Amino acid sequence: MKIKDIISILEEMAPLAYAEDFDNVGLLVGDQNEQCQGVLVCHDALENVIEEAISKNCNLVVCFHPILFSGLKKITGKNYVERSILKAIKNDIAIYAVHTALDNHKEGVNKIFCDALGLIDTKILIPKANFIRKLITYTTPENADEVRNALFTAGAGTIGNYDNCSFNSEGTFTFKGNENSNPVIGEKGKLHTGAEIKIEVIFEKHLENKILKALFSNHIYEEVAYEIYDLQNSHKNIGLGMIGELPTALTERDFMQFVKDKMQANGIRHSEFLNKEIKKVAVLGGSGSYAIKNAIQAGADAFLTADLKYHQFYEAENKILLADIGHFESERYTKNYIVDYLIKKMPNFAFILSEENTNPVKYL
Repeated sequence: MKIKDIISILEEMAPLAYAEDFDNVGLLVGDQNEQCQGVLVCHDALENVIEEAISKNCNLVVCFHPILFSGLKKITGKNYVERSILKAIKNDIAIYAVHTALDNHKEGVNKIFCDALGLIDTKILIPKANFIRKLITYTTPENADEVRNALFTAGAGTIGNYDNCSFNSEGTFTFKGNENSNPVIGEKGKLHTGAEIKIEVIFEKHLENKILKALFSNHIYEEVAYEIYDLQNSHKNIGLGMIGELPTALTERDFMQFVKDKMQANGIRHSEFLNKEIKKVAVLGGSGSYAIKNAIQAGADAFLTADLKYHQFYEAENKILLADIGHFESERYTKNYIVDYLIKKMPNFAFILSEENTNPVKYL
């Protein structure tokens, strides 16, 4: 078993294309072609976690937060990032980060957050924009099924809970090949007219190369006519944050205590109580102040996130209860999810949950 085989499973769980542009996800340190002895899953790949990996004979550390976020010009061990990287390199340990690739997944960080609170009827709070494309192509009626099925197999034609989605229309084609052509239908140098099927499918943009390969491999024409468009539609199954409902409404004070218990929070900072029951709840694991307006627009009674600044609590505007439960606390169950996912995929391999608590925030 090589490290790249584990990476393939991780990318099924959290496709790198789902990550935000500012992020640094994927294999950060190490050689993917090395044999994998064991995998340690953690929240942050700090120096003590690397030491834990060494002691447990794991040469791949899978972390949620990327230890390498911005560029390094020197690696001299002068800070915690450089010390972690140096120790990993010296001991042939690879580091792989998932971060916003898992944040944006419909079963990822924020679904884990929702599940911990028992929220129902959940959906993405901020659907990902500029992620959907449309392919239009043309072929003969006899070749249409083969082309469509190949595109579906490559990942095209999925809309929410539905797959194999396409639109097909009939038309007439014309062409005349030059002396260098080798037409499948008709003769070169002569104008040819015939029946043709126009096939339209949508796809996630990171699948484009795979889909075009399927198209070219299964199309009968010497020259394949196709068009690709960027769509303005947001992807409702990919994006940041989630919103759902409590099975039973709670008072604000009872809700805060409920969240504190479920997320094992040592303290919660919150905006002013509005003296109304909490039923509809928005969540965004990690730093989520940018989503306050989205939570209000979605009609949430409360918004749970982390790293809110003083003035951002004013943005509640007497419309919503804002609660900062702590960065680590809002993501605390993520590493458990990753381990469980990997074990289900490869039950006979050594996947270990880190025992190190890497939360840098302490409470009196």
